[in-house]
Amino acid sequence: MSLRRGGRRRIAVRRPQICGPRGSGMFDWNDLKYFLAVAQHGSTLAGSRALRVDQSTVQRRLVELERRLGLVLVTRERQGYQLTDTGRMLLQHAEWVQQAVQQFEKQALAARDAVAGVVRVTCPEPIAMRLSRSSLIERFHESHPALRVEFMLSDRYLDLTKGEADVALRSGDTNDGDLVGRKIGDSLWAVYGSRDYVARHGQPRVVEDLAGHALLGLDQSLEQHRAAAWLQRIAPAASIVARNNSVLGLLNSAKAGMGLAALPTAIADAEAELIRVLGPIDELTRIWRILTTRELRHQARVAVFFDYIVSEIDALRPIITGTSPP
Repeated sequence: MSLRRGGRRRIAVRRPQICGPRGSGMFDWNDLKYFLAVAQHGSTLAGSRALRVDQSTVQRRLVELERRLGLVLVTRERQGYQLTDTGRMLLQHAEWVQQAVQQFEKQALAARDAVAGVVRVTCPEPIAMRLSRSSLIERFHESHPALRVEFMLSDRYLDLTKGEADVALRSGDTNDGDLVGRKIGDSLWAVYGSRDYVARHGQPRVVEDLAGHALLGLDQSLEQHRAAAWLQRIAPAASIVARNNSVLGLLNSAKAGMGLAALPTAIADAEAELIRVLGPIDELTRIWRILTTRELRHQARVAVFFDYIVSEIDALRPIITGTSPP
């Protein structure tokens, strides 16, 4: 219905019926952007272009906002939509909400960008291989696409305090007060030999029998390793037929049938060529931990990875102990 008032033609618009208590405040604040678009651009068509939505969507959401508020915010006139007194009064508040949302988005993006880069993780090569074959690292990358895990593979302990790595997955005791960590499992070791070696030389029944077998050991670069110290203690006069500078080297020598070796159950149990002949050896059992420095623990990229690993302990435990397939 058209109305003339003071020589001016106006188009009457059917206003929404109020379906609840006035001033209840129960509205979708996402609808404020449609109100702002119409107020700033003067029409639902221009507002829809600015928002990249259909004009009907702008009209519908504006009407819904008015219905929920129980207020008339705009009137439609020939020259476009005009704010009512109430609409002009609320416009400033709506603009404040818009500015707050934009600031929130800016801060959220900054926070997300802060959780980006590379997390350098040091651990023995066999554990890195098992982690890579599992879904743990893949799921971490899916959850944090701006972060990348880089493995620093070494059988020696890299110095986190000197920046050689960010995070360590490490077994054994640590008395370094600059490091913080959480237990993630137990490191189990046993004695293994190849099927061919056992067939030719027999299987030891007790630890003392190892003195009569060809043994595989670690070289001087790893002479402080607990496996090297244990072997020296229980069989000081035994024949060491080969020394290796890595646990993976020990594994390969054992698979080749060169002799018996103390190995982590996590990797040796998975080798079809090997037989567990003794153990697990209680003296070689140690705690597995995830470690980092106190300073790095508070850096976003490291904290995200650290917390993720702790939350995935149940999935991580079989990878580091070998109690079940990875």
